[in-house]
Amino acid sequence: MVLPIMVVGLAIIGGGNVRGQQEEPWWSDRHQIPIVIAHRGASGSVPEHTLAAYAISILQGADFVEPDLVMTKDGHLIARHDNVLDLTTDVSRRPEFARYKAAKTVDGTRVTGWFSEDFTLAEIKTLRAIERIPNIRPANTRFDGQFEIPTLEEIIDMVQAYEKLLNRRIGIYIETKHPTYFEQLGLPLEEPLVKTLYRNGYEGRTQQAFIQSFEINILRKLSRRTRIPLVQLLDLDGKPYDVEARGGTLTYEEMATPAGLAQIATYAQGVGPDKQFIMPLDGEGNLDPCRVTRFVQEAHAAGLLVHPHTFRSENAFLPMNFRSSADPTVLGDGAAEILLFLRTGVDGFFTDHPDQGVAARDEFMRTR
Repeated sequence: MVLPIMVVGLAIIGGGNVRGQQEEPWWSDRHQIPIVIAHRGASGSVPEHTLAAYAISILQGADFVEPDLVMTKDGHLIARHDNVLDLTTDVSRRPEFARYKAAKTVDGTRVTGWFSEDFTLAEIKTLRAIERIPNIRPANTRFDGQFEIPTLEEIIDMVQAYEKLLNRRIGIYIETKHPTYFEQLGLPLEEPLVKTLYRNGYEGRTQQAFIQSFEINILRKLSRRTRIPLVQLLDLDGKPYDVEARGGTLTYEEMATPAGLAQIATYAQGVGPDKQFIMPLDGEGNLDPCRVTRFVQEAHAAGLLVHPHTFRSENAFLPMNFRSSADPTVLGDGAAEILLFLRTGVDGFFTDHPDQGVAARDEFMRTR
């Protein structure tokens, strides 16, 4: 396949083994190098969930690319942050699709827009990606309209092409979006997901792949169908939507306790907490390493990997003491924030800026 041309000239960080050369689960050594997970690709540099974003993140040294997956009307898995397409595509400016605009309730919230499940893959392929948060990332808008919406199959093809090109293993870290919602539509995510991964060689725990979700039920079902490691995501507030949908009371906060983590370990191999579960901000919005909780130790005691989310380097997203100015669009010291979290013992992290993540990880390995 042809690799995206815009990656030419970026620094390549190589090394490691290609797929199929390891026999033991690659994460089994707790003292391994923490992994850098490119959150939706290099989404701080180009519009998220595009082949260009994934390619740039790989060349910046990311160990994993992270596609969020939603479903099309005809059962194809595509990479979008959400099934609401007007957030990340030019669909609202496409008169041929005006008839698809609708109001729906998604995970308990009423939303008006264009939805992936109303489009065939052929129709999706006529759309083009746009920057999701242009007020924070105005520079990314120069790429609006340039990139297609990729399928999971296309992402895998690209990742495996780069593995051969760079002679290093590159993982895929998949998030299933709105699984209860899609199941209720008769479009369950797990079967096509597992089939696609198996067809492409991601069959067990010796391959670099994860499947993650904020919901519980899909991970429990997947734990009975695949040996691919699973990760339970934890939001800072609320509860998993599948719990809410059946009238349950279990909250993410309860899941983050030792008892809750022990339950997660019955069906998953890792946990992806909001980073404030590990190091909450103080009253002024500063990050203080003296406020570190016992979350990492408790998750490790339950046998779980810990991959916190999400590290973003724009001032708008940083703790106050890591910002470079009052301008929300300018980058601050995201690498320094990540370095503090690495010193808590996390096994990896999600970042929109893989280059800063790699820099932080390299400094951590140099000084630990």
